[in-house]
Amino acid sequence: MNESSVILGSMLIYLPIFVLLLAAHWKVYQKAGKPGWACIVPIYNLIVLCDIIEKPRWWVWLMILPYVNIVFLIWAWNRLALRFGKSVGFTIGMFFLPFIFWPILGFGSSTYTPLGE
Repeated sequence: MNESSVILGSMLIYLPIFVLLLAAHWKVYQKAGKPGWACIVPIYNLIVLCDIIEKPRWWVWLMILPYVNIVFLIWAWNRLALRFGKSVGFTIGMFFLPFIFWPILGFGSSTYTPLGE
């Protein structure tokens, strides 16, 4: 096998997964009442995520700080899952099997509920 066939084979596997995850994130943002395109803009997607999970925008700095970002992104995803009526176990699935759990969140029947309601 030459290098170009390995690259092409990898693209055939990873490109559909990438598109699926992008579409799922887009739908999650839309369900939360935010513009779907916001999920593809670097940094701005984290600002919008902070709005969705009802955390202050300075959390963005914590989400881009190396090592600290792992903890805060998981925490943010947990708050996101809770807003959609999911459990901590669902958050673990979002982390370890994102290509399964993000589409469930985005395309499933769960609805976004703000904290105050």
